[in-house]
Amino acid sequence: MTDKEKSISFEDSLTELETIVTEMENGDLPLNQALEKFERGIRLSRISQQALEQAEQKVKILLSEQGQDTLRELTDENDG
Repeated sequence: MTDKEKSISFEDSLTELETIVTEMENGDLPLNQALEKFERGIRLSRISQQALEQAEQKVKILLSEQGQDTLRELTDENDG
């Protein structure tokens, strides 16, 4: 992973990933470009997953500091 990839925001990563998916779904890319896009998409997916894991860990730490041991799953019951 390059320094540029490490510094990309979660939102920017998702936006670029959505663009790649759209381009690949169109099916107009030559094989070599499709493979490059696929590789980039995999890297972006990993970056996004790591960002989500880090955010979840921070939330867990903050909750434990508040005396809560676990995250509650969000369900429809919690919405109303």
